[in-house]
Amino acid sequence: MDLTLKLNARFQPKHRHELEDVLQEILEKEQLGEVTGGGTAQNSDGEIIYCDIEIHLTSDKQDSIKWLSGLLNSMGIPKGSVLQGIQPEIEVGTLEGLAYYSNGSDLPEEVYKTCDINYVIEQMELAMEEIGRMYSYWEGPAHTALYFYGSSFVEMKKRIEPFIAAYPLCKKSRIEQIA
Repeated sequence: MDLTLKLNARFQPKHRHELEDVLQEILEKEQLGEVTGGGTAQNSDGEIIYCDIEIHLTSDKQDSIKWLSGLLNSMGIPKGSVLQGIQPEIEVGTLEGLAYYSNGSDLPEEVYKTCDINYVIEQMELAMEEIGRMYSYWEGPAHTALYFYGSSFVEMKKRIEPFIAAYPLCKKSRIEQIA
């Protein structure tokens, strides 16, 4: 049985491959199937909007599908993801997503020279400790997007707001819920 896991995740291909590798390892160990491919969908400016992973299960029994959906939920994938290729499709995912967009063009030049996006990532991950972490990013022409997934969008946002308010590189940024 061939299925597609449509991930409500903004993962660059290299980050999607990390998930594919873990999934492949488990499927092989359990002798239940294999990962056969994957892809990434982008909008017109190049930002990733979702990705997918193609899965071949060696059995088309409901138990195998139920096992796979349970595995996916235990692995921690974003809410709004869907297991396709069966009817009805099965919604999977337990994590909420937060996209942070750093303004890359409208701040004083001195801010870009003296501040570091890696420091932003470090501080946000410290603030989100135990409830969320960064999974991927995207560098666009006017913004750099950082994609965090965790147990609660509201709590992740609440925890990073003091840092965002204080750090110069975070001025004119925006946050969106993505899962």
